Amino acid sequence: MSYGTYTWSKPGVGDLAGADASLERQARPSPRANDADRYVGGRIRERRIMLGLSQQQLAQMIGVTYQQAHKYERGLNRISAGRLYEIAQVLSVPISWFFEGMHADSGPAEMTQRQRMCLELARNFAMIDNEKHQEALSQMARALAQAEGGTV
Repeated sequence: MSYGTYTWSKPGVGDLAGADASLERQARPSPRANDADRYVGGRIRERRIMLGLSQQQLAQMIGVTYQQAHKYERGLNRISAGRLYEIAQVLSVPISWFFEGMHADSGPAEMTQRQRMCLELARNFAMIDNEKHQEALSQMARALAQAEGGTV
C-alpha cells in the first residue's frame, strides 16, 4: 500500500514470499475438471449404457443426485477416488477400466457411429425381459455375422 512517497508492506510478504505463493498455486492441482476427468466420465457413461442403466438409476446406486451423475459423466465435476471405487463396484469393472485407452497427450476421443450403434444395441438388448427373445436375437446376430464372413 502506498502513502505519498512511502511504501508500506506487511511483514513476511515480500517479493520472495509472493513468488513462493505463486509457485504453490501452480503446483496445486486445479479443482476444475480436465481432459482426464472428461475421459473417465465418458467411460462411465459408456459402461452405464452397456448395462442398460439410466443416469437416474446409476445416481441412486451410488448415492448421488441425477444432476451429480450427469456432471460426472460429462466430466464437469471431478470424481474422488472413493466415489470412483464405488462407481466401479456398481458397474462391475475394475477401476483401471475407466482409464483404458487414455493417452496423456490426447483428449477424449469422440465415439464413432458404429460404437454408438453397438452401445444402443446393448442397451436395447438389456431392456428385453423375455429370455427367449434375447436368445433369438442373439442367434440372429450370430447367423448374420457368419453370413458376412465373420467368426462367432
